Parts: sequence; structure tokens; C-alpha cells
Amino acid sequence: MAKASVIALVSLAIYLSSLSFSDAEDTFFVEGKVYCDTCRVEFETRLSEPIKGAIVKLECRNRTIDGSITYSHEAVTDESGKYSIQAKGDHEEEICEVRVTKSPRADCNEFMESWNKARVVLTKKDGILDPRRFANGLGFLKKEAVPGCAEVLKEMGFLPLNSRKTL
Repeated sequence: MAKASVIALVSLAIYLSSLSFSDAEDTFFVEGKVYCDTCRVEFETRLSEPIKGAIVKLECRNRTIDGSITYSHEAVTDESGKYSIQAKGDHEEEICEVRVTKSPRADCNEFMESWNKARVVLTKKDGILDPRRFANGLGFLKKEAVPGCAEVLKEMGFLPLNSRKTL
């Protein structure tokens, strides 16, 4: 008899714990950074600078033809250019992207064609249990390249780009 009651209690505990996990709303944290591309090459180098106070926006939208926005939230970067945006709910059937919307720096506020947005997956049904999702670095272009860019690109294994005026 005691054995049957222990089994019943264990079964009840398992059932109740599965209810609390399935009913809880998923919460994700989209993390990333925003930088100033001081060499105007549209990727991060050792001369790139973090941008404090940049505004980033997370938007999820339907995959359907109308593409209506289902979730939207903004964040501001800290002194190291990093941000964290909390996202509620599972967005498995949606397209979610983080994009930069504003730079506080007048000398570095030109949108990059390639790195002004990053796609993120916001579902636990992809096998990732960690609630943090990491977005690719996003950035803005500096008005004019800083000295030393040609040297940095040479260090990185790129051929000298003598014809580019931005270096």
C-alpha cells in the first residue's frame, strides 16, 4: 500500500512539473553589439569602436504575404556597444530580425548595406535550451576612414587596396 502511494505521489509530481513548464510563456534574450566601422569596410576590425546609445529594434513578422509585425521591442546599447532585448513568447513560425535604427554619433551614422540587421531564431523547438540568442554584430560607417586601416587590412590578410579612397 505504501508503495502504491509513493508511486502515485511521484507520478503527480511529474505531471504537475510538466504542466508548469508547458504553460509558462517562453522568454528569450536577444544579445548583440553595435559598432562604428572606422575603416568603412563593412566588417569589424581592431580599429572598430563600440557605439554607446545606439538604438536597436527587434521585430518579428508573419511569414505570410502581408508580413504583419507580431512583436516589436527596442533597446539602447551600453558603453561597450552591447544590448539585450527581452522577447516574450515562441516565434517559431515568424521571421525575427534585429536592426539598428539610430546612431548617436554624427561622425558615424551611415547605415551599412550588409550589417544593419541580423536574423535571430526565437523558439525552443530548434533544440537550443538556452534563452539567450546572439545576433551578429551590427554597425554604422564612419564618415571618413581613420588612419591605420590599410595596415589593419594587411594584417588580416587582405591585399592592399590602393584604389580605394576610404583607406
